Amino acid sequence: MLVDSHCHLDFPDLTNRLPDVLQRMQDKQVGLAVCIGVNLEDFPKVLALAEQEPCLFATVGVHPEYTDVEEPDEDRLVALASHPKVIAMGETGLDYYWQKDQPEWQRDRFRTHIRAAKRCGKPLVVHTRDSAVDTLRVLKEEGADTVGGVMHCFTENWEIARQALDLGFYLSFSGIVTFKNATIVKEVAQKCPLGRLLVETDSPYLAPVPYRGKPNEPAYVHYVAEEIARLRGVSLEEIATATTDNFFRLFKHAARL
Repeated sequence: MLVDSHCHLDFPDLTNRLPDVLQRMQDKQVGLAVCIGVNLEDFPKVLALAEQEPCLFATVGVHPEYTDVEEPDEDRLVALASHPKVIAMGETGLDYYWQKDQPEWQRDRFRTHIRAAKRCGKPLVVHTRDSAVDTLRVLKEEGADTVGGVMHCFTENWEIARQALDLGFYLSFSGIVTFKNATIVKEVAQKCPLGRLLVETDSPYLAPVPYRGKPNEPAYVHYVAEEIARLRGVSLEEIATATTDNFFRLFKHAARL
């Protein structure tokens, strides 16, 4: 079995054809998927999917790219994360690609999520883009190693990967690892300890080869795992077993359901 550790099934590209998406997951032996919260306004839709489908889990958080949305506070995040199907805090982190002035409000929001995660004892789903140094700094300053989490859609170099691993975080690889020119991502996917690997789609984005440029979906995590197996010279079954075991080790609340 494989697990898609990061997808957005509440987005229109996927939710409008959910029965077919779930059937293809089953056909490709993708047994579970995590629906990621990106803002509080849409969180009820994310949670509803997780409540309706035994194979789906949810997270709660406000993505750093979302500016004109309800600003989260610790108490609200902790309350929403108390639902048994909510297994993590996020998607949170820093994104300086669009916000090139590196705004302090992003760092403050990130700290709020980390503190809420520590209070409720659930791991973090971390987004970082053009901001790896600050992301790691804030994680260290806030003691995020006490709850751990995953660096989702990992695209940084091995030095950043090593620092994230030293903090106890997992690295999750998306369809980018299948792209021909993604040499840095491929290198990290080879070097990452097997016990810290996760796979994801980030659906409906970043579809892997052979579907690059088309809408992504959880079933395609199969191709991510297949490429990682090829890079490491092991079987797909070994990657599937390891990443599924890693998923339940990190997301302990999922293991209890």
